[in-house]
Amino acid sequence: MVRNTFGYFLAGLVLSLLGSSNLHAQLPGQTYGEMVPRDVREMYERGLAYLAESQADDGSWPDSNQGPGITGMAVMAMLASGEDPNFGIYSGNIKRGLRHMIASQNSSTGMLGNSMYHHGFATLCLAEAYGAVDDRSLWGTDVDPNGQRSIAEALELAVRTSVTSQKKNKFGAWRYSADANDADTSVSGAILVSLLAARNAGIEVSDESIDRAIAYYTSMTSDSGQVAYAGGFGGFDESLARISIAALVYSIARRKDLPQFDATLGYLTARLEQPPGAYEQYARYYQAQALFQGDVDAWERWNRLLVREMKASQMENGQFKGQFGSTTDTALSLLALALNYRFLPIYER
Repeated sequence: MVRNTFGYFLAGLVLSLLGSSNLHAQLPGQTYGEMVPRDVREMYERGLAYLAESQADDGSWPDSNQGPGITGMAVMAMLASGEDPNFGIYSGNIKRGLRHMIASQNSSTGMLGNSMYHHGFATLCLAEAYGAVDDRSLWGTDVDPNGQRSIAEALELAVRTSVTSQKKNKFGAWRYSADANDADTSVSGAILVSLLAARNAGIEVSDESIDRAIAYYTSMTSDSGQVAYAGGFGGFDESLARISIAALVYSIARRKDLPQFDATLGYLTARLEQPPGAYEQYARYYQAQALFQGDVDAWERWNRLLVREMKASQMENGQFKGQFGSTTDTALSLLALALNYRFLPIYER
C-alpha cells in the first residue's frame, strides 16, 4: 500500500522525538467545561473559526496531509468545544466532515484512507461522534446516496478492519499498511486509542485485542520510561510523543498497575518544562492526554505553560503553524487545549 505524506511525517518522530466499556464520572473539580480560562476560550474560538472557514465544500480540509484522519482531527476539535454538534454553530461543519469520512470509507475493507494513521484518527473521530451526532440529520436528500452508512455502521466496519489487521501482525500491533507484519509505537497509538474509544462507546472490542496491543507496548518500554519506535529496532530516545502515547494507552486501558505505566508517567512528570522537540503539535496532543489521565496535578502545571506558549504562537487568523500543514497543526493544537473543556468521551477519567 502506498504510504502517504502524513505517514512519512509522523515516521520522522523516531528521528526527533493519539479496558472497560463503562463510562466513568469525572473526579471532583474536573467537570465538563468548568472554569475554562479566558485565554483558552479565546484561542479555541479563533482556531475553530479558522477551521470552519478553511473547510472545503465536500467536507474535507485542504492540507498537505489531506485525508480522513485530518478531517477527523478537525471534526474532533469542533466536538471538543462543547457546542451542540446537531444544532450549534459548527454543526454543519461537523456533519459535512463526518459525511466525507464515511463516504470515502472502503466498503469492502473498511479502511479509512490509505494509511493506518488516517484510519486510526478517523476511527477515533467516529467513536467520539457516535452517540453525540444524530444520524437522522447527517444525510440529507440532496446528498449522494452512495456510502450513506450510519456512524455506528462506519465505526463497526473500521474497528473490524483494525482488529483484522492486528491479527495478521506478528507483534500484535500496527504499521502503515493494514497488511503489514511489522509495527511501530506511533501508528499503533493511533489505532489502539481509537479501539479503546470505540469500546468506551459500546462497540465490541475483545480483551484479547487490547491485551495483545498493551503487551506490545510493555515490550517497547524501558525501565527508564523511554519507548522504542519500531519492533525490535530503532532504539530508545527522548521522544516525548512516544512516551506520552504509552502512558496514555496504559491509562485508558485501565493498566495503571503496570510498572511500565509508572515509568512512562514518571518520565513525563519529571520533565514538565522540557520542550517537546520537533513535531511539537503532535507531541503536545498526546502529552496533554497522558498527563491528564495519569496525574491531574502535573497536567495543571504543564497546562499553564502550554497556554502561555500557544497564546504566543497562534497566528492572527487563528491557525497554528508546524510541520504537518495548517489544518493538522491547528487541529492538534486545539485538541491539546481541549483537556480544559473535557467534552470528548476519550478525555474522561
